[in-house]
This record gives sequence, C-alpha cells and structure tokens, in this order.
Amino acid sequence: MTVTVRIPTPLRAYAKGQASVTVSAANVGEALRALAADHGELRKHLFDESGALRPFVAVYVNGEDVRHLQQDATPVKSGDTLVIVPAVAGGQVGGGRSVASPYGLTRDEIRRYSRHLILPDVGLEGQRKLKEGRVLVIGTGGLGSPVALYLAAAGVGTIGLVDFDVVDETNLQRQILFSADHVGKSKVQAAKERLLSLNPGIEVVAHEERLTSGNALRVFADYDVIVDGTDNFPTRYLTNDACVLLGKPNVYGSIFQFEGQASVFWAEKGPCYRCLYPQPPPPGLVPSCAEGGVLGVLPGVVGAIQATEALKLLLGKGDSLVGRLILYDALGMTFTQLTLRKNAKCPACGTREIRALIDYEEFCGLRGQEPQAPQGRVPSVTATELAARLSAGEKIRLVDVRNPNEWEINRIEGATLIPLPVFPERVNELSTADEIVVYCHTGMRSMNATKFLLDLGFRKVRNLHGGIAAWGQEVDPEMPMY
Repeated sequence: MTVTVRIPTPLRAYAKGQASVTVSAANVGEALRALAADHGELRKHLFDESGALRPFVAVYVNGEDVRHLQQDATPVKSGDTLVIVPAVAGGQVGGGRSVASPYGLTRDEIRRYSRHLILPDVGLEGQRKLKEGRVLVIGTGGLGSPVALYLAAAGVGTIGLVDFDVVDETNLQRQILFSADHVGKSKVQAAKERLLSLNPGIEVVAHEERLTSGNALRVFADYDVIVDGTDNFPTRYLTNDACVLLGKPNVYGSIFQFEGQASVFWAEKGPCYRCLYPQPPPPGLVPSCAEGGVLGVLPGVVGAIQATEALKLLLGKGDSLVGRLILYDALGMTFTQLTLRKNAKCPACGTREIRALIDYEEFCGLRGQEPQAPQGRVPSVTATELAARLSAGEKIRLVDVRNPNEWEINRIEGATLIPLPVFPERVNELSTADEIVVYCHTGMRSMNATKFLLDLGFRKVRNLHGGIAAWGQEVDPEMPMY
C-alpha cells in the first residue's frame, strides 16, 4: 500500500526539507519505520531506544488519532495520508538557510508575512497552517495564474501545478504568470520559475501531464485543496468526481467574455459540481474563450476569489462558498449570489453511483483543447484544397459566419459576412446553384451553418475544416491571427 506521510516543519530538516514523502506499508508502524529507514535522522525524533513511538509525537491517519484506533497496528490503504504532529517545534527549516523562531516560522518568514501575522484571524497559528498547506492548481492559464501567484505570495507551503501546454503569444493578454520570453516554453516550468522567484521559501511541484482518469486520484491525493482553473468540460467533471471520491474541497471558477462564476464544491459539506450541472452541454453549443473571447482582467478577479477561498479553507476561517455560487458581471460591475443545494439524486455525491472515474471525453463529447470540426460529419474541404480550387479559377461562394469584430481582424478575400446568429434570417442571400464554402474561426460554428444549409436542401456546400485558423497556417502565414 502506498501512503503519504506529512512531515511537520520542525522535522523537515531531517527529511531533506521535504514536506511529505511516500512509503509502502500495510499499517502505521510499518509506514513510520519505512520513513525512518529512508531518513535516519528522523528515527530519534520518532522512536525511543526500545523502538516505541515517543509519547510526545502524535500520528493521525486521514484526520484520526491512531491512539484512538489500533495505534501502530492501525491499517492503512493506498491513498491514505499520515500526519506527524510533534509536541515540540524547533530546529532549522529550508536547508539551514534561516533559523526558526520558537513560533514555527523563521525570522525571515515573520518579517515577510508580517501583514498576515497582525491579522487576528491569521496570526502566527494561521501562517503556520498556510506554510503546512498543500494546494493543487489545475491549469496555469487565465485563472491559474492569479491563483498561483497569490497563494505563493501568501506563503502556502506547497503549490502543485498541473498543465501540459506551452506558452502561446495569445496567452499573454491575461495569463500573468508569463512574459514574452516564455513563449514556446513549458507552462508549468515557466510558472514554477516565476513562483519561486516571488517566494523562494515555498515548494512548487510541477505535474507536467494531461489530467486523466488514470492519474487524477494519484495527483490529487497529496493535496488539501484543489483549485479548478480548467477551460473545458471533461477536465471539470473529472476534477469534480475525483474530489468527491477523495473527500477534498474543489474551488471552482469559470470565465467567458465579461462574466465569471466562482464557488466551492465539497461533497462532505454541501453540493458538488454535478448537483449544479448534472450533464454537460452538447458539443459545440458553448464556445471556448478562443471562440468567444475574454476580457483580460476578468480571470484576475475570479482567480483572486478562488485564491481567497483556498486560503480561507487552509486557515479554517470565515464562511466558504460551499452552497453558494457567485456570478460576476464586469460590464455591470455587479456580484450576484445564488444558493446551491445538494441533489439527493446526484450520481457523484448523492446516490454515490460513481465509484470510479469514467471516460470524461466520451461523457462530454469534447476534447481538452478547442475542438475543430471533424471531417466526415459534414462535407468539408481543407484550406489547402480550397486555395488550389480558387487559384484554378473555380467560382466558389465564401461565407464567413463569425462575428463582425472577428471579421475586422482577418478574412479570406472575396468572402461574405453572414454572422451565425442571423444566418437563418439571411439564408435567402444564398443560392442552391452556387458552390458554397462556409468558414469560421476553427470550423465549429461553420459546421453548424453547413448542416443548416444541408437540411434546407443545399447540396453544393462544404465546411472549411479548421476554419480561418487553418487557412492562416496552411495558406497565408502573413494573415493576422487570433
């Protein structure tokens, strides 16, 4: 059985500065002996000369004191967490860089976090909780950037980052973790570098991998709070279900154009994400930020709310957003609070039908990245093929179904703009006798328009696979892209 042992700050100097280690054991005694075998200096702090656990060291398994269970013989299973709680604090922290005060914080930390320490609801005890805290941030994009920066600045001891993407120039408008020098580089590595430059006294764990049903429980297991900074439905439902199965709080945020949402989903204390949205929307119905756009500062506001909730959860202070949904309207500068209730029929946290993680791509019918219209569902043409036909002099009616503001950025020469929202009203402008190619940004909206025309009896109509984004990549690399 693989279990995690949390190392308290006073003992980390004897465990190579680690906040936690993973060992294989069947019970508490085996776990502690395995820990001592790997880190010999810890033995005298945990055991007396006879090998018995010292009376001034308490050990908890999943929040329960083993002295009230089966003591050293308390069984453990994979995914369990052991927390060592010594009665005496002291020693060095951070590899000898600074000497700890009697209060569990170094002199440098006391100065750095002084504005926290004078807050009655934080103080020394609260700052120690933040230092011991472990928060996983899923996604280092628009939401993950401000969340991670504020958690690092606040002194959260361990911050995990999950992402598999690289920094793109279009990210810089809102993803404040990155600079122009980071374009083309790994997001989690660039983010780790930035966070450690802000606060060298924390630990940043880079999970440079796509979050899947196969790894989510493993990745989540070692963290106290999970922050959902995702931008797609499969990962959002995966995050929810993993948090329900592990009993962890899920700090939720989402953004679109000028509006955002925030809540805390925690099945042990209130509703989960599935209680609010039992099913995802059909594929293509809800556009991504790449399709619909987002005000650059919007994720900063929502991300700050998420960071606030994460800190409150670690501190155990205030009223969390469990059971409440905050709606933020940037244009109206309004916050609206809605009540969320637990759904007794929820398959995740109500009936508990979901006992294991499922295939969320299949469940949602979406991909983790912005989808392109797959060829085969509707007649389609590639950008290269279309360019060749146009160069050959074929008469083809190009129809752009994007919004007017997108049309202003770029367009294919000779196209006609008929935005999708008014497409049914203006369809009479098109003739069934014409060869028609419909396009949008990436091919999703134009696929819907193509289906609409086919249903009306148009037969010589095709969708531009990949949209104008593909045209810019394959045909006209000088075209401004967004």
